[in-house]
Amino acid sequence: MDDYIWQRVLESSQYIFRNQCTVRQAAKAFGVSKSTIHKDVTERLPKINPVLAGKVKAVLEQNKAERHIRGGEATREKYRALDAQM
Repeated sequence: MDDYIWQRVLESSQYIFRNQCTVRQAAKAFGVSKSTIHKDVTERLPKINPVLAGKVKAVLEQNKAERHIRGGEATREKYRALDAQM
């Protein structure tokens, strides 16, 4: 694994853990695709730092469990904005 990939894996994983953010938010912050971040934290990170991998996995599982709530909130805001325009 190249050094820059190793560094990105660690930095993005620490970012996700510290900020309790989603893969999408981390991808935007690091200027890479969601697929890259997902591969970094699910395949590469456990080989580099298993302890951090467990912590990041817990954050991602929590995000997955709350995903439907965030989607509902976004839809509600969308329709509130539409109603305000009318």
